[in-house]
Amino acid sequence: MARVIVDVVLKDEILDPQGDAISRALPRMGFTFTPTSVRQGKSFILSLDHSPSAAEVEEIENAAATLLSNPVIETFTIRVEH
Repeated sequence: MARVIVDVVLKDEILDPQGDAISRALPRMGFTFTPTSVRQGKSFILSLDHSPSAAEVEEIENAAATLLSNPVIETFTIRVEH
């Protein structure tokens, strides 16, 4: 069994109010680390009963570019876990 994970985040040039709110909340909640920025996103986990072929990964990439993300404002990465 394999999992294909598609992580989608806003492009760097797009404002991320939720990420900014999280960044401001961290010190108020007692966390001492200080990230230079916080970007929120979403993940899609596709479970397969086999390792995906190169053609399937390419097809998943096409789905990520056209269905799972908005290419105008978002970027995505794909990783396969076995």
